[in-house]
Amino acid sequence: MKENTLENKMYDLIIVGGGPAGLSAGIYAMRAAMHTVLIEKGMPGGQIALTKDVENYPGIEEVGGFELCEKFLNHAKRYNLEIRENEVVSVEPGVDFHEVVLAGGERLHTHSVILAPGGSARKLGVPGEMEQYGKGVSYCATCDGFFFRGKTVVVVGGGDTALEDALYLSKICAKVYLVHRRDEFRGSRILQQRVFAEPRITLVLDSVLDDIAADDQGVTGVTVKNVKTEETHNVATDGVFIFVGFLPNNALVPAGVKMNAAGYVVTDEKCETSLPGIFAVGDVRQKYANQIVLAAADGCVAALAAAHYVETRKAQAARK
Repeated sequence: MKENTLENKMYDLIIVGGGPAGLSAGIYAMRAAMHTVLIEKGMPGGQIALTKDVENYPGIEEVGGFELCEKFLNHAKRYNLEIRENEVVSVEPGVDFHEVVLAGGERLHTHSVILAPGGSARKLGVPGEMEQYGKGVSYCATCDGFFFRGKTVVVVGGGDTALEDALYLSKICAKVYLVHRRDEFRGSRILQQRVFAEPRITLVLDSVLDDIAADDQGVTGVTVKNVKTEETHNVATDGVFIFVGFLPNNALVPAGVKMNAAGYVVTDEKCETSLPGIFAVGDVRQKYANQIVLAAADGCVAALAAAHYVETRKAQAARK
């Protein structure tokens, strides 16, 4: 009787994280008729909710990041996916089932888990960065750009996000300094062409930030060092926007799951980790590139693989 009670409360799949990878997994899990719950501690959508424009999602030539989030979310809700707003504090693997522990102590039992916690903005680690966070230092142009309308800002980075947000800020700020440690950008060619053509953007290449200066009102300037000549100079600015990559949010990855040296989860082609029944998708998973379309694909693959895993487990249990 106890086992039946436990089985009735058990999920086929628990998805941890509500970004594109997690929501995509939710869609495919519901289509596979799995008893599924998605747990997200904040607003569903992940990093794309902070993106002004998305121009590289196949089939949609241009869409706002928040709007695309809503499309993912509404699609998942169409299949009646259970979505709980809560924080997962740990994922505990087991032999018969896995447990997901929520803030407050509630324990959920499940046959399989898809980890989709995403990533977080990488910090520069320079003096003044953390002290001035929220007082002129930001990691999200679409969140905070409004506060710098008509002012001067510094953008740090050379990838797609840095270029996209420099272009976004150039539309509302008087001047944008784009600081990059190399002499060429890593971002896509089309974005580079737009940056080069924008008169309000001044390139500061082969350079890094050494220091962020501030007064009682917030950021007042930065010290920039040329990595080739080691010469430094000061740039007066009202704000600093930092886009130097992301780190995987791997705090919930259980012990025993294989990760690479950078902290990304290593999986097979099914997005399954080294622990059976536990899958990793999106920005936390080791792969060649992090793009929305790849995160969505991860979610699809992991959900289909999880469905097969759970069906196999149930069939084996029925034969015993």
